[in-house]
Amino acid sequence: MKIVSAKIRNFRKLENVTLSFDEKTTVIVGRNNTGKTSTAEIFRSFLSGNSPNLKYVDFCQSSFAKFINAAKEFDINSDDEVKVRNLTPSIDLELTVDYTNDADDYGILSDFIIDLDESLFQTKILVTHKLKDGEIYNFYNGLDTSDMVSFHTILKKKINSYFESSAFVIDPNNEDNRIKIDFSKIRKLLLVGIINAQRGLDDETYSEKDVLGKSLGTMFNSATSINAPKEFQEKSQEIQIVVDELQKTVESDFQEKVALLLPKLAFFGYPGVGDTELSAATELNVKSLLDSHTKVYYKHSDYFSLPETYNGLGVRNLIYILFRIYEYFIEFQSQQISPKGQIIFIEEPEAHLHPQMQEVFISQLDQIIVEFQNQLSGQVWPIQFVVSTHSSHIANKAAFSQIRYFLTKKGNTQVKDLGSVFKSEDSKEDKEFLQKYLTLTKCDLYFADIAILIEGATERILLPEIIRKFDEPKEQKLRSKYLSVIEIGGAYAHHFYKLLDFLELKTLVITDLDTSEKTITYDDDGKPKSTSYPASIVSKGTHSTNAGLKHFFKSQEDAKKPGYMDLSELLGFDSSKKIKNSVRIAYQIHEPSTGKCGRSFEDAFILANLKLFKLEKIEQGNLEDAVFQEAEKIGKNSKADFAIAYAIDKTDWVTPMYIIEGLEWLIEEQGATVNIVTTAMKEAEVI
Repeated sequence: MKIVSAKIRNFRKLENVTLSFDEKTTVIVGRNNTGKTSTAEIFRSFLSGNSPNLKYVDFCQSSFAKFINAAKEFDINSDDEVKVRNLTPSIDLELTVDYTNDADDYGILSDFIIDLDESLFQTKILVTHKLKDGEIYNFYNGLDTSDMVSFHTILKKKINSYFESSAFVIDPNNEDNRIKIDFSKIRKLLLVGIINAQRGLDDETYSEKDVLGKSLGTMFNSATSINAPKEFQEKSQEIQIVVDELQKTVESDFQEKVALLLPKLAFFGYPGVGDTELSAATELNVKSLLDSHTKVYYKHSDYFSLPETYNGLGVRNLIYILFRIYEYFIEFQSQQISPKGQIIFIEEPEAHLHPQMQEVFISQLDQIIVEFQNQLSGQVWPIQFVVSTHSSHIANKAAFSQIRYFLTKKGNTQVKDLGSVFKSEDSKEDKEFLQKYLTLTKCDLYFADIAILIEGATERILLPEIIRKFDEPKEQKLRSKYLSVIEIGGAYAHHFYKLLDFLELKTLVITDLDTSEKTITYDDDGKPKSTSYPASIVSKGTHSTNAGLKHFFKSQEDAKKPGYMDLSELLGFDSSKKIKNSVRIAYQIHEPSTGKCGRSFEDAFILANLKLFKLEKIEQGNLEDAVFQEAEKIGKNSKADFAIAYAIDKTDWVTPMYIIEGLEWLIEEQGATVNIVTTAMKEAEVI
């Protein structure tokens, strides 16, 4: 059995979302505070404990407006309980599960199949925290919507008193066909595990946190179950025998010595107290011994071992995650009736892990399934992992089909399936390029607030100084955004367009006109022999050889046709034509100071700063050619050296106008600000 999808309603950040699950590993990505953790928490609240545990604060913010509307309706028409109940929000988790692989052995599944369609191998399970039946009057009576402070104070108490958690099985073919079911049956059908991020591993303020020893205690409990595999039962019995032998010693010698420490009650001289003497009894509990008094050591040789806390935090975290997965694996084996499914949420496994180790972790999860399943002697371990992460290394290593992107718009979270966007054959080339590029560069588009795509090293080196110059005079805050900067080149930028639209990530693409002049050579008979497009100044140019521009402005079909884009068409576009969805493209325009247009970043930079290059006295008719030649010199020497010089030593210059226009668009109507992070900075941190 596999969970196909989960619908979550009115829970914390998740007002109304549908999350589809990969058959093995689903990777949840997105910016901060978009509801990624809430996904694991609703499973924990409803399904991982002995009884559901939800509270007033678990309702999403918009739910309270619904409570207010329902209360107002109750004041107007308290007799219409159906309408008031329909207006009353509930916290819902609705699972769609597929049991195709269990079609020959329903077992516990029988309680969850209520449809009559023999060709259907799916069912729905709804767990909900809702107003109890028959409590409409008691709940809404006394809720005063004219006093919001009082309203919320009383609402909190009433939710705690009049709301309950219930579970239902729903016929996928008929939503009205549903039956109530005990939570205990759901827990027999589906096991839920949560592995939290281990930031506390580095806490030195308190005593050592021997988390692996605690996991051993939980494993021992599972291994002692009568339903545990025979080999586990035998191992746990051997441990128990050792402890029983210790208990005999404790009950004789140890307790006799402890009793001597106790005071004689006769000293008090109070009637009745002196008739009784104190004694001591010490009981050894295996789980307690493993939990609190067992430390895991790393064996280096027969004579030398190091304690758990002596290893690096990354190694400890990785081993801890492996321990917890194995702990849940033993729990699965130890059930009286084998569950049909198990789902484990792993939150931010990247904590303390080196980037390479992060990549190894996500790529090895499937191998963990294989290794553990080999212990089941032919039985399938129906496990699904859900990994929530802020790591670009983990996210970029995952296949597109595994990525679920959490996006918040106007306070509401949406969950988007990246795999669905790149399913078509037309997207195959883009998909292959992106997966290779993302893996190689570790760019962080999934987590950014805004992004800039640039041509090459020159722009990358100068961009921080360009942004500083842009921010300071106008008191802008571009530097305080979570900005992802990606060096991609004009020939490949178009591969990103579909991904950027999917992410709805406001992105500026800074690229070059790459002007060329169409040149036709003829044979001796005057017939066209060949056509070439050598680079030229803009005033003499006829076309642009930049593939990114062609793909941006042309339809997908036209962009694939041979040939280059007409230059006059590009120069005729105003700013509004350069925006598509969440992406704006910026290429060279005429500089106000000279009225001339460059063909590349270097040309445009020189045109905007003629005095720096001692070209201010060149006649207008010769200016373009002079700038073109100066830019060619830069290219022949070192563009990187040129950029470093003007980024560090010679900073008294003006930014080309086409970049300023792009940055002004990028800063418009942006939300909350956080730290600027560029791909280059992240790579520097790793090094």
